[in-house]
Amino acid sequence: MRGVKVTEVPIDTLLEATLFGAGRSMSVSELSTALGYDEDEMLDSLYSLRSTLKRRRGGALQVAEVGTRWAIEVKPDVASYLPKGTKTEIPQKLLKAAALIAYHQPIPQSRLVELLGQKAYDYVRELAQLGMVDRRKDGNTRRLSTTRRFSEIFGCPYTDRKKVKQWFREQVKTTGLFDGMEDAAVLKEESEIDGSIQSTLPLGEEE
Repeated sequence: MRGVKVTEVPIDTLLEATLFGAGRSMSVSELSTALGYDEDEMLDSLYSLRSTLKRRRGGALQVAEVGTRWAIEVKPDVASYLPKGTKTEIPQKLLKAAALIAYHQPIPQSRLVELLGQKAYDYVRELAQLGMVDRRKDGNTRRLSTTRRFSEIFGCPYTDRKKVKQWFREQVKTTGLFDGMEDAAVLKEESEIDGSIQSTLPLGEEE
């Protein structure tokens, strides 16, 4: 007996299964290619699926738009109750790189290398493998930012990059998120819209 044809399964159902099975964020283009629908129809279906999951009574999942990519994630108010064994623990050696990316995102990978040395390339690759960092090609370097997986691991209630950045900075200032680490770095940021600022970010050892 042959399997069910793709056309016999509603696009929203295929979309939900694809995003859930991927376990990572995907672009509209990737989804369109994978499922065989044009991008406009795929985008409409993403909005439809997001509304469907939002209305689903007692549902644990939601559709999140992360920049130009989409993902299915556990709702923040549910994620905090998940057993510890089901959560990904970030290796200590990657914490400094993750902190810098979140605190200054989007940050050029070349800038991260200046701050952390050549090991930054390995750290970024491992963070990307964990699904925590998005690496966008930008000229001769890559521009790094956090993903919805980063938010899940750190317990951040947001997936929007700007909101994650703001939330992360508040955590550093108000809760001592990195208290107990051995060293600290004072980082000068480039001029922003509201002027040039300086920030202190407590960071851990590279190894």
